This record gives sequence, C-alpha cells and structure tokens, in this order.
Amino acid sequence: MNRDLRTIVRTAVVAGIAVAFQALNLRQPITGPGINAILYVASKYIGPVSGAFVGLLTPWIALITGIMRFAPAVPVIMAGNVTLALASGYLQRYNRYFAMASGAVLKFAVMTLGIRYLTAQGTPSPNACLHILNGEPTYNRSCRSSGSCYCLAWFGTVWGQ
Repeated sequence: MNRDLRTIVRTAVVAGIAVAFQALNLRQPITGPGINAILYVASKYIGPVSGAFVGLLTPWIALITGIMRFAPAVPVIMAGNVTLALASGYLQRYNRYFAMASGAVLKFAVMTLGIRYLTAQGTPSPNACLHILNGEPTYNRSCRSSGSCYCLAWFGTVWGQ
C-alpha cells in the first residue's frame, strides 16, 4: 500500500474513533480530555497534519451532537485543537513530555485569546468564562469547565490568590 494512502486511511480511522467517542454523549469534562488524547496519539503516530485534521473535525461533531452548545466557540476550539496537534506533533523529536506540555499550554493560550476576542466583539458568553478571563477567582459550582477551574485553582495556590 502506498505511504500516502496509509496515512489517509490511518487518519480516517482515528477520526472515526474520535467521532465514535463523541457519539457516546458523555459530558464535556470527559469528552474534551478524551479528544485531546486522540489528537496527541494522531499527531505522534500518524503525523501532526493528521492530528490537525482530526482537530478540525471534532468541534463540529461536538456541536452537532449537542456536547457543545456555544456555536461561536467552534472556530476557537478548532484553532486550539490545531495548535495542540501541530505543537505536540512537531516537538516530539525533542521530548514527548515537553511536546505534550507545550501543546497544552499553547492550546490554552490560543483558546484564551480567541474567547477574549469573541467577548470583545460582544458575543455573549457564560458568566464563569467571563470571571475566568477577567482573572477573578471562581471556585463556585457555576463554573462548568472543569479544566478551567482546575487551572484557576492551581494558579491560585501557586501565586497565593
């Protein structure tokens, strides 16, 4: 089998696994990290472009299946996923842990900038997002993004806020 055809078939299989995982209709705190893990695997074993392709597909599936109900965030999540896949895929040659950490930090930065842009343009967003973006400590139950809450709790303990 041709090497290019193999890459296409493997990418399609990983994309199918990602769609099947999303079709389970699990909550976002489970689905999000699961999809990120699939992006890491695709970037490491198939290639960064393959991971980026899967990362472009998954936000649309999340919107269609109802996992995510905030349509303006789809391009932001797509940009974050592509950043994660490309950074972790291309930095693998240095150190896999460095690649994973860099991909996660860069995805966080890209998505934070994207959400800040959306809110600056007047796009309504959930209150928990606004508190997080404004740097206000949010440790209550209204924070639905567990990753953001964990991140806030970590930053709060590190910098004593």
